[in-house]
Amino acid sequence: MYTALLITQIILAVTVVSCILLQSQGSGLGAAMGGGGETFHTRRGLEKVIYYITIVGVILFAANSIALLIFR
Repeated sequence: MYTALLITQIILAVTVVSCILLQSQGSGLGAAMGGGGETFHTRRGLEKVIYYITIVGVILFAANSIALLIFR
């Protein structure tokens, strides 16, 4: 049981990190130097799907972390 939870934790960690890196923020180095034109942006299509996968992944990651603490 513990080994399955560890493997699940690794898969969830890779998934969450990948989804976070795939999300485009549009604020790079130019925004850090004062040139960030802030505009309202709605998520559509694949960007919205990745956003929801990230939220679900983080919730599952937290639940799996708690399960790892309980079953240790």
